Amino acid sequence: MRMFLALAFAAALAAPALASTPADPAIPSLKDTASVEGEFVRLGDLIENIGANAKTPVFRAPELGQSGTIQVYRVIEAARANGVSVFDTRGISEVVITRAARTIPIAEIERAVAETAAKQIGIDNASNVSVYFDSSVRPLVVEPNAATALRIVQFNYDPRSQRFDASIDMPGSAVTRKKAARISGYLYESVEVPTLARAFSRGEIIRDGDIEMQRRPKAELTADTLRNTAAVIGHAARRDLRAGVPLRVSEMMKPELVGRGDTVTLTFESPGVMLSVRARAVESGTEGDVIPVTNPQSKRTVQATVDGPGHVIVRSMKAARSASIETADSVK
Repeated sequence: MRMFLALAFAAALAAPALASTPADPAIPSLKDTASVEGEFVRLGDLIENIGANAKTPVFRAPELGQSGTIQVYRVIEAARANGVSVFDTRGISEVVITRAARTIPIAEIERAVAETAAKQIGIDNASNVSVYFDSSVRPLVVEPNAATALRIVQFNYDPRSQRFDASIDMPGSAVTRKKAARISGYLYESVEVPTLARAFSRGEIIRDGDIEMQRRPKAELTADTLRNTAAVIGHAARRDLRAGVPLRVSEMMKPELVGRGDTVTLTFESPGVMLSVRARAVESGTEGDVIPVTNPQSKRTVQATVDGPGHVIVRSMKAARSASIETADSVK
């Protein structure tokens, strides 16, 4: 059975209150949970239908975003001190109080730092500023009604060490007005460059799915560092390459279309004449390379241009004469 508690815990005081209950629009009753926004817990946060005393502060609220409990006997004492004689405890032993808050994530703070740094250091695009906070930096917790955007103030940056420190200010927040949040870490201008998702061996062709774009400090990149995927996709590794490392022009080559010792089709072209014979490549080559190829029958070696996989070509006014010789030799 519910008990209507008098603050003096006297049945004599509780009885008249019960007798008058039918005339009351509602009987005050204890809440089991409450969410508050200010620094104080008021009677109305703890007891429903409390009337004129609802806005009376009685306890200090937890820290922003935190929760705490108030034992029911303390609620009874606070209510009694403010003239509330009877309310229904509903069998509750404690009330859980939560202080409402808005959390500003690290990513939002990072963007604000990057924008401030870009203006002060002279970087055109804030997205090219990479920010790394010290381990002590945490998300910022402010009042739920603090709607103004955060500002980075007292920003200091050392270009030699790349270290920075600053304060966070939110004009709409009493918390930051009382004590500005300090942040620190290091930052640098970065550039997004293609890297390999896995290790590659010499001659392997790089496809779209093999590339991962990563940000690297601009100061660490050289003049021949590749900045876009167009110079990588469809090309081959000139040497063994590691994963996750910026790529350079000197490390890329066109795919090898002819390997050393491969049997190729050698085509002779001249105006009105096109003849083909089988030959063997003396050297390997990519598209457009000029390599020596030998007719196994005649043992003649000519310089031919790699035109496609397993195909080389000779284009000249003398091609017709050479072609007739090579064709005759090939059928001997």
